[in-house]
This record gives sequence, C-alpha cells and structure tokens, in this order.
Amino acid sequence: MRGNWLRNLSEVTIDELIAAAGNGSARATGRLLSLVESPRRDDVLDALGDVAPVRVVGITGPPGAGKSTTVGALVSAYRATGLRVAVLAVDPSSPFSGGALLGDRIRMAAHINDPDVLIRSVAARGHLGGLAAAVPAAIRLLAALSYDLVVLETVGVGQSEIEIAAVAEPTVVILNPGAGDAVQAAKAGLLEVADIVVVNKADRDGADQTVRDLRAETDAPVLKLVAAQGEGITELLEAVDAYHRADTAERRLARARAQILSLAQTRLRSHPDLERLAQAVAQGRDDPYGAADRLFADPAES
Repeated sequence: MRGNWLRNLSEVTIDELIAAAGNGSARATGRLLSLVESPRRDDVLDALGDVAPVRVVGITGPPGAGKSTTVGALVSAYRATGLRVAVLAVDPSSPFSGGALLGDRIRMAAHINDPDVLIRSVAARGHLGGLAAAVPAAIRLLAALSYDLVVLETVGVGQSEIEIAAVAEPTVVILNPGAGDAVQAAKAGLLEVADIVVVNKADRDGADQTVRDLRAETDAPVLKLVAAQGEGITELLEAVDAYHRADTAERRLARARAQILSLAQTRLRSHPDLERLAQAVAQGRDDPYGAADRLFADPAES
C-alpha cells in the first residue's frame, strides 16, 4: 500500500497525504508543502482543522551575514534537546520557473539525513514583502505534523524583511562587524522589528564597536556570535527562550493582524480591477479615494 501511493502521489487525497506525513513520510510532507504553495492551499488548510500554534524563530539580516550558518547551528542545538525542527528558507523566485533558486541550503547539509529535521526552500513568488504568501500556511501544516519549532530564514534584502515580525517569535537580526551594518540596519527598518540582534563573525576586528553602536540604536538584546564555530549559540538559545516566555496575548494578536494585512495587500495588488482603476486615476477620470473604495467593493455592486 505504502509503495503504491508513493508512486502515484498526484492521485492521493489530501487526507491520505496528511496521514502519511504524520507517520513520517518525507515525500508526503513535501507534497503537502507544494500544495500550500498552489491554488489548493485552502483545501489543505481545511483538512487540517484546528491546530495548536508552533514556535517560530525568524532569522533575517543582510546578505553575507551568516544567516544560513546560524540556522544550521541553531538546528543542531535544538536537535540536541530532542525537538523536531523545520527550516523554511524563503528564496527569491526564479523569473523562469517561479521556483526557489537556492534550493535546500548546502550549509545545512549536516541535517539532511535526520528524519526529525525538515529543510524546505519556499519561493517568494512575487509577494510584496520578503516572506512568501504560502509561509503562514506552511507553518500551520508543520504544526499539525507535530514539529516543535519552525526556523524561518528570509532572503535578507531590503525593507520588506520587516514582514518577518508578523509570524516570528522572536525576530533575530544577524549583522556583521564593521562596514556600517548597524547604521544600514537602522535605515532599512530592521532594528525596528528586531527582538534580538546578533553580531556574527564576532572574532573579527570591530565587533565590540559594532555591538556598542547597535546598543545605541536599539533596546533589543545585542549578542555576539561566531556561528561557524558554534560560539555564542547557547546564549542565543537562552535569549530566544526568554523572549518566548515573555510573549503575550497582545503580541500574538499584533502578529496575527500583521499577517492578515500583509496577505490582504498582496491580494489587492493582483486584483483584476486594479489596472483599470489605475488607468482611470492616471487619466483624471477618477480620484484615488473613489478608486480605493471601488477596489474594496463587492464585485456584484460594481
């Protein structure tokens, strides 16, 4: 039976996929994650029913800061405590296929054969911010499949990275010593959403000065880390756990509100009437206030 449905995944029902994934099938889990990136997302979510929330740790920061190395070290540390861990790495979309360019991260290859570690790249697919539109659904699915923790790594470019705060608890911003990273992070808005700031590669010159600069810019804890050697990982885990213990209903409500607004904005950007309304405003036949009202209006009333 198992071999038969594995050969014909496209013919298997969503309920059967969920049951197989719950029994440890990596292929069924992969198929379900593909479905939540497709128009069948709602079918998967409906089949899941009520799901207890799962912890989500967000990792973001500029390219080259060592995010993937840090994630790999975090996964090792969490696995040492017996937790099942899923990693979602949000990558830029390929302009040709829409798929994730970076694939399953090479720097996380040490965990590739661990059945209690899932590593998945998710293409952004044109979503407004740095997070893929499918990420909240993927997190819900992973919670239903009894993962204890989801580590969410974003691509780390531009102000859109602040969107990670909508789903993560906490958001960890990774920076490097020197090179004006502290100032650039402040300008990009990263420090506004940082719950924990980490200066990685802290064995380099300028690390202590960067820490001082960051502490002048943010009230969030600022830690030093050498992820490639595992130095400072224990302190980072302690900071993450302390943040989680201090989480409140108000913060959870704010994250839920931000998720809804982000996804709603994405849907509005692809609204079939947006181009027509924009043309009317550009040509002076309408004003942006009325056009916005019509964009929200029920199509039956238009």
